Amino acid sequence: MLDDFSKPGVARFMAQMLNEGTRSKTPEELEEAIQLLGATITVSGSDENINVSVNTLSRNFEKTLALVGEMLLEPSWDEEQFNINKTHIINNLRRNMSDPNYLANRTLNSLILGKDNVLSVNASGTVESVESITIDDLRAFYAKTVSPAVAEFMVVGDIGQARVETALAGLAEKWTAREVPMPAPSFPPVAEKGSIHFVDVPGAKQSVIRIGYLALPRNHEDFYKAEASNFMLGGGASARLFMVLREEKGFTYGAYSGFIGREKYGMFVADAAVRSDATFESVSLFRDIMLDYRKGVSQEVVDFTKGSLMKANALRFETNDALLDMLRIMKLNGLPEDYIKKEEEFLRNLTTDQVNATVQKYIDPMRMYYVVVGDAKTQLKALEKIGFGKPVLVQ
Repeated sequence: MLDDFSKPGVARFMAQMLNEGTRSKTPEELEEAIQLLGATITVSGSDENINVSVNTLSRNFEKTLALVGEMLLEPSWDEEQFNINKTHIINNLRRNMSDPNYLANRTLNSLILGKDNVLSVNASGTVESVESITIDDLRAFYAKTVSPAVAEFMVVGDIGQARVETALAGLAEKWTAREVPMPAPSFPPVAEKGSIHFVDVPGAKQSVIRIGYLALPRNHEDFYKAEASNFMLGGGASARLFMVLREEKGFTYGAYSGFIGREKYGMFVADAAVRSDATFESVSLFRDIMLDYRKGVSQEVVDFTKGSLMKANALRFETNDALLDMLRIMKLNGLPEDYIKKEEEFLRNLTTDQVNATVQKYIDPMRMYYVVVGDAKTQLKALEKIGFGKPVLVQ
């Protein structure tokens, strides 16, 4: 989100470099120090956050946090590691250009989020942008953005609050806070009518289908309602999309749909990878199954949704990672501490009217973008008959 649109990839590259040694430790020495504690520490960058993920023995909490502080506050900015990482990122991006799933996601994101929105670009950037990144770009981004003013610490384990606060106080003494203004991203309006966009992969034996539109951020009051209402459309192996496209037709290994909730935005996405010769029928089925779902669901569907999601909730918070994920969702999206209980209460009282109203409001296949990645020579022409006009061939 803080990347310069003319040079995307700096944020994630900078995060990666924080793993590559400190002023007093080479990358190998840092790795050895972490291993001696029986710990893992990984810094990574995503669309909306830079994450420092730590796993350590409770008895080594302070020693591990000291290494985290060293990585955050004393990066080495080693030129050799910079060049190694730069080559690695560029090679990965080049490989991505032959991956139909990557091409489908990139195309759909550009349509939904807007081609001039930095969030529509892979967080790793593009081959051209990464080739232009210098180590001074990373230093400048670090100086501008790495601040406790925009940091959240989430800890799960056999450790008390007082001990955590004492350990963090030591880090706070060394880490100078600076204001980091966060931009408010803008997005294009939802399309008035559906359209098909085709990415040609000559000779492809499969077609990757991605369908979606700009939907709800995670903190929207209707987000969980929409998530629950989608469950029997595309939320799992018992849902309609899976049962028709895989079990009945045998076109794919799996077909799904769901709401993806971020801090600043959200998307509804339905997807499958299908046999090439089933492309036209599969796109038609996605549209028709969603249209049929909009006609209304039965009490049986609602009861199954309640039972499945309530049972799944009983198993959702058994591990430290699951509890940490709960904290992360709560803190980063400004949700109340009892948000899980509120979601369960909503499920217990769920009615067919609520599901049907939510589906009518948030799942309309006639206003979605349909992206197909496959063999244009054999599949493109037929898609004109879907009813969304002539498909756009994406270069």
